[in-house]
Amino acid sequence: MSTPASLYDEAVKTYEGGDVEQAVEKLKEVLAIDENYTLAHSAIAVYYQKLGKFDEAIAHATKVTELDPDDYFSHMQLSVICQRCGRIQEAEDALAKAHSMGQRK
Repeated sequence: MSTPASLYDEAVKTYEGGDVEQAVEKLKEVLAIDENYTLAHSAIAVYYQKLGKFDEAIAHATKVTELDPDDYFSHMQLSVICQRCGRIQEAEDALAKAHSMGQRK
């Protein structure tokens, strides 16, 4: 049986091979096993954004900030994804949240 980590690794390799849609399917498998697998939500957010599925991208990037609310990078990623999806106010809000936190880990 595949583990979330091994499926995640397969998804990244698939993405690097150029098959973004298949990488998304692998990440969905990860999330079916562990719905709180942060790395999968983070990656799928980027992949959905690249596929033009903006609502899905933002939903997964938002989920990352919910799973790890004190993570500076998560809020920065949400800001970037929102910006790339044309959601400027949401991007600015996420950026402000990140800046209010500083770069703490």
